[in-house]
Amino acid sequence: MRKGSGKRLTHVDARGAARMVDVSSKPETVRVAVARGSLSLSPEAFRAVAANEIRKGDVMAVARLAGIQAAKGAGSLIPLCHPIPIDHVEVSTRLDDRTHRLEIEARVKAHWSTGVEMEALTAVTVAGLAAYDMIKSVDKTAVLSDVRLVSKTGGRSGAYRRRGERA
Repeated sequence: MRKGSGKRLTHVDARGAARMVDVSSKPETVRVAVARGSLSLSPEAFRAVAANEIRKGDVMAVARLAGIQAAKGAGSLIPLCHPIPIDHVEVSTRLDDRTHRLEIEARVKAHWSTGVEMEALTAVTVAGLAAYDMIKSVDKTAVLSDVRLVSKTGGRSGAYRRRGERA
């Protein structure tokens, strides 16, 4: 049990060792998760990305593809994460002129017995890392931040939506 919570830790066995949760008895439901994050850019890097003038290529396209690939591989990157047959991944990127940020959003959907939150979070994170890799020759000060779960639906725990976020 977690101290003070009254809830049993699901990823720890009776001896306190980490374990993968057995989801075989859980019902399959449609599960959707949305995650977001951002990469803060210098004004110079922001202009270069907006004009598609980064020497390595199209930063936004590479970030989106990296995010899709990452969502599909979350189960092999995160030790206690289940490999999930994903039905759909959508990664979107947009530049915010006001803040000089590359905003990243991932939406992952599966019909399965466990959630897709980790897949969405992994997609956003790797998309940001791929973008950083593309622009690092122009801006080593870029910062990937604010990676967060925005919403999720499906499963026993039901729906979740982060306060103050649009879905």
